Amino acid sequence: MVATCLHLAGFICSFIGWIGVIVATSTNDWVVTCGYTITTCRKMDELGSKGLWADCVMATGLYHCKPLVDILILPGYVQACRALMIAASVLGLPAIFLLITVLPCIRMGHEPGAAKYRRSQLGGILIILLAMCGVVATIWFPVCAHRETTIMSFGYSLYTGWIGSALCLFGGCIIVCCSGDAQTFGENRFYYASGSSSPTHAKSAHV
Repeated sequence: MVATCLHLAGFICSFIGWIGVIVATSTNDWVVTCGYTITTCRKMDELGSKGLWADCVMATGLYHCKPLVDILILPGYVQACRALMIAASVLGLPAIFLLITVLPCIRMGHEPGAAKYRRSQLGGILIILLAMCGVVATIWFPVCAHRETTIMSFGYSLYTGWIGSALCLFGGCIIVCCSGDAQTFGENRFYYASGSSSPTHAKSAHV
């Protein structure tokens, strides 16, 4: 029963973290750049926002973005972080699907616990790989961006990526390390005994 609860907790953390990684990938508020103080930059309309897909300028009543579409002139770290975040987002699809099929409430015929255990481990490993891609990209990008321009603060996209990657790493480790063994995996369910004298008497297996 404990292993089942831990597996469910790991799945929830992984799913929320994956959504956070997708949000971070698709938004552009990774770092806030400015050559002066924030107050001065706001007055001069030079407060900028830099992300994977666009460079933006934030001014009073204006938010203008210039898409980064010319791949040939993009810095190498931007292209690498793009690839890592896209890989993380794509890895989440099979990982979440595998983890859904091994949830305690899902049954696929008379499938043995060992088969579900292998799918669970594979899903957990994919989640950990997803988290590592997110961690590398969300650390690499601000470090390299700071070498090009002055960073005043981190944006919400970067925080979302950090939190999402941390949740995926935590959830993946729980799934891989705390889901029990192959023999008892998926057997921690309550069921009603068919031959019991009392119809309301419930038994449990391997609890």
